[in-house]
Amino acid sequence: MGVIKYIDQGHAEVFIFDHFIIKQIREGVVIDEEHKDELALYLAANFKDKNIAYISNRVTSYAVNPLIYKDVEKIPNLVAIAIVTHDKKMSDNATYEKQFYNKPYGIFDNLVDAIAWVSDLVVKQDQNVAKGNTI
Repeated sequence: MGVIKYIDQGHAEVFIFDHFIIKQIREGVVIDEEHKDELALYLAANFKDKNIAYISNRVTSYAVNPLIYKDVEKIPNLVAIAIVTHDKKMSDNATYEKQFYNKPYGIFDNLVDAIAWVSDLVVKQDQNVAKGNTI
C-alpha cells in the first residue's frame, strides 16, 4: 500500500494510493467550489473506472464550505469521505459538515483507522459492482 503519486498543489499536499487519496490542506485555506471542481476533474481523469475514497487529514486549521458536499457526493466513483483530526473544534466542524453528505462519511482520530475504513468500503463497493449491485 505504498504511495503511488505525490502532488504539491500549493494549497494542499495530495498522497495518491490505489483505493484512496489523502489530502492535507494548508493552514488558512477555504475549501469551496474551485476545490470541489478540481477534485472531480482529477478523479475523472485518473480514476474514471475505479472506485476511490477521499481522506482529509486535517493537520492544520482551514475552512470548508459545507454546501460543496452536495456536489461532491455526485462524483460517481467517490464512495466515501473520511476526516482525520485530533482537534475538538475541527472534529465538531466535520460532524456539522457530515449533514451535507449522503454517502459514507467517517470521522477518525487517526489515519490508520480511516485508511482501514475507506479501504473496506471501496472493496465492498467493488464487490457489489462486480455482482451487479450498488451500495
